[in-house]
Amino acid sequence: MKLIKLFLKIIGWFLLTIVILFGGFILYITITDFQPPQVEILVEKSTDGSTQVIQQDTFSLINWNIGYAGLGKDMDFFYDGGKGVRPTRELSKKYLTNIIDFVKRNDTVDFWLLQEVDLKSKRSYYVNEVELLTESKRESHSVFAQNYKVPFVPVPVYAPLGYVESGLLLFSEFTPTESIRYAYPLIASWPDKLFLLDRCFVLNRYTLKNDKDLIIINTHNSAYVYDSVLRVKELQIIKKVMIDEYGKGNYVIAGGDWNQNPPGYKPSDDYNKHKFFPSIVKMNPDFMPDGWKWAYDNKAPTNRQNDKPFTVGDNGTTCLDYYLVSPNIDLIDVEVIDLKFEDSDHNPVYLRAKLTP
Repeated sequence: MKLIKLFLKIIGWFLLTIVILFGGFILYITITDFQPPQVEILVEKSTDGSTQVIQQDTFSLINWNIGYAGLGKDMDFFYDGGKGVRPTRELSKKYLTNIIDFVKRNDTVDFWLLQEVDLKSKRSYYVNEVELLTESKRESHSVFAQNYKVPFVPVPVYAPLGYVESGLLLFSEFTPTESIRYAYPLIASWPDKLFLLDRCFVLNRYTLKNDKDLIIINTHNSAYVYDSVLRVKELQIIKKVMIDEYGKGNYVIAGGDWNQNPPGYKPSDDYNKHKFFPSIVKMNPDFMPDGWKWAYDNKAPTNRQNDKPFTVGDNGTTCLDYYLVSPNIDLIDVEVIDLKFEDSDHNPVYLRAKLTP
């Protein structure tokens, strides 16, 4: 009987210790929770008259979620039904080297909209990807906006993601007169929201020769949330900003990882031999007023399923990365650059557009 009581006492103390440790961990994560302001000025609007005035009216952009150089073709991912958490150090280095080389090779592009660029994370071996990419584009102007900062992500239990710092990176060949980070609403409940991205978009403003502004927006919208009401709530933030800017006579281009198919999206031809898999949620065709244009290429996918390493025609693929442009902009070319998901689970998307008088 004494042995049984001792055993139960030990079990009781063990369980109490676990509860205290877990409670302390949640308290620590809550106290240190990254809480950026709703609107954050990243680059102050120039007031000294030194604003660069852009003379051209035709621009090129590349939009690319680089997957923190951790989700190349050799990887699967636990969030998407796989088991992988991070690649080997060698693979991570190879993916990042190839991503940087791609950026260098396309040095004539006016704007780069990059998502999931790590600043300091266990998943990317604490390599400062922002610094390395910025160094590769040292002749350009760069803006970084953090959207993920968690001291310790405890999943998966067998190999936790651990420390994460990441965000959006925007390069331009022109000096922005202003750059603003707009926070999306937190649409996950507590305590999940403590460990997820603080979604946002970044608005860069450029002055044109006709005294109007060119507005370039880099966005990364929510994934793993299938409640349409919550997604609409999130999208209303960027919609209002875009419509307000267009109402002032400005030109607006928003690109990024929207995490849902654009309205009416269907693949064409043989989809470059990929297997199509529609996203669970899709963009509402009535999301924007008449005249606004969804700019996407349906001849190849921009995103692949990560439940297993990638093989063309085996993994499901779809379109999550594209652009939304205001009515006063003409589309010249939109093209998915099909890299076969060699170094990221997303393909880059090229856009060429012209401003109308």
